[in-house]
Amino acid sequence: MKSAFSALLLAASLTGCVTSWVVDSDVKSFSSIGTVAHGATYRFDRLPSQQADGARQESLEAMAGAALDKVGLRRDDARPQYTAQIGARVTAGLSPWADPWLYNGPWGYGYGGHGYYGRRWYGGGWYGGPVFAPPANPWYEREVSIVLREAGSNRVVYETRARNDGPYTSSAAILPVMFQAALQGFPNPPQGERRVNIELPTAQARK
Repeated sequence: MKSAFSALLLAASLTGCVTSWVVDSDVKSFSSIGTVAHGATYRFDRLPSQQADGARQESLEAMAGAALDKVGLRRDDARPQYTAQIGARVTAGLSPWADPWLYNGPWGYGYGGHGYYGRRWYGGGWYGGPVFAPPANPWYEREVSIVLREAGSNRVVYETRARNDGPYTSSAAILPVMFQAALQGFPNPPQGERRVNIELPTAQARK
């Protein structure tokens, strides 16, 4: 991901305009399903922790549901053949492209050769309140997962997860694409970890 993003930055500097971005997810899947009839039904199954935040889980289920629809599955809470348990995680940190001297100078994190963080100073005096991380240098690690079980036996028949990292803030735009990537090849995905690239308009990712 980091090398791909470096190439993107180079292209942007040369062209002055980037209209799309490739969401490159590392995907790993396990399947014991031979074939799945088009229109096979499922319902979502929530863990207790997911039930505690219903609004967030409904949003994630809408994202995963769109991806499940694309591979021919149909939601039917009354007569499901499968149950689908989904998960998503987003962790924010400092960009690997940030200036290490700025953030990890000789006095530790936040003190460097280009400014003092706590209260900003840039040669023009003190201004503003506390600053804990420069907004121009975030980095996000994301992961989504889907586990399908037979509704009758509760046996796991499909497990998949997708990981991605990058600078864009909009999980609402990126997570649906990652769910699509996680289901690439369903129901007989390639063995081992693989890279799945899906193009996303840059303007959408920045929202």
